[in-house]
Amino acid sequence: MYRRTLASTIQHVNGSFPVLLMTGPRQVGKTTLLQMCAEADRNYVTLDDLDARGLARNDPGLFLQTYRPPIIIDEVQYAPQLFSYLKIVVDREKKNGMFWLTGSQKFHLMKGITESLAGRVAVLDLLGLSQAEIDHRSQIVTPFVPTPAWIELAKKRVEEPKRLMDIYKRIWRGSFPKVNDAEGPTHNLFYRSYVQTYIQRDVKDILSISDETSFHQFLGAVAARTGQLLNYAELARDVAIDNKTAKSWLSVLETSGLIYLLKPYYRNVTKRLVKAPKLYFLDTGLCTYLCKWPTPASLEAGASSGAFLETYLFAEILKSYWHNGVEPHFYYFRDIDQREVDLIIETGDAFYPVEFKKTATPSKTASRHFRLLEKLGKRVGHGSVLCFVEQAIPLSETVTAVPIAYL
Repeated sequence: MYRRTLASTIQHVNGSFPVLLMTGPRQVGKTTLLQMCAEADRNYVTLDDLDARGLARNDPGLFLQTYRPPIIIDEVQYAPQLFSYLKIVVDREKKNGMFWLTGSQKFHLMKGITESLAGRVAVLDLLGLSQAEIDHRSQIVTPFVPTPAWIELAKKRVEEPKRLMDIYKRIWRGSFPKVNDAEGPTHNLFYRSYVQTYIQRDVKDILSISDETSFHQFLGAVAARTGQLLNYAELARDVAIDNKTAKSWLSVLETSGLIYLLKPYYRNVTKRLVKAPKLYFLDTGLCTYLCKWPTPASLEAGASSGAFLETYLFAEILKSYWHNGVEPHFYYFRDIDQREVDLIIETGDAFYPVEFKKTATPSKTASRHFRLLEKLGKRVGHGSVLCFVEQAIPLSETVTAVPIAYL
């Protein structure tokens, strides 16, 4: 059983909002986490139960009389009719912590939430296990900002460095709790079942897809592009679908919490910047399954090893924000001369540049493009190169090589 970073945020939110909504992909541990955080008198119902789902859809008022708060309502997207009735109960009772909701289809959820529960609900996002949670450091994780103060604090938290193959084993395995359980299913068995369940239960509900084979091929084509700029036309051509369909299917993957589209930072006055988003699969284990990498060693030695490492590190940084209940402001930078900064973290009036490198001996040139951010109109803060160094090493007065183990 892993302690999750988001647990402390749940307790804080519970005292401040009448409704808590936790979203995230299937099997990341949403229900388990809420049940671990729940008081002894908190009830539970899942709308995977067809009887409960039918009552919630056909008679929401009676449903809420039958299943009284405080309560966890699981997979609430199956009964959007509930939201307006939740509003009535919340406004009448005026108590915090009444309803904890979970959902794995943010696509349906947010429409109902914004229409009925605006101002009454706190929305939290949960992904798979973070590196810190697997290492049992979950209670001391803070959002990653590569300031000297953050780096110094992280140094005190970490007991030993992460070796190359240690990281690639984690990349290959992925972050779902079940595949990190010693008694859980094998890698291929878990992910094969996951993809089948996802397509049959979630995708069909949203898109009414009749050709499951085409969508499965689409998943594989998207996975093969992790860590790369997204070219919609090229993606559509590879799967023999049109651009509109590709964008629609990508939207579903994004709202399901399976991918993240990182937008570039640019100002209108700058015409020479690339404006396509960068695509990241948020679970590298699912990505390695779809790309058919058989072992961690083959992945590390393969041509995509750098892209998978970048994907893993980006997801870890994202988790450090989402699992603390913080909305990140992330971008990347790239101009038409191929000069790129992998990640820009915007906080207040500053940009913090981050580079991802598969090396244990980074050179000063690894951060040579950070200075290009000065023309974007904000102060450029301390930068970092995340890599396989064993301890933090200054590369310059304003850039530090940061061990992957610090995340």
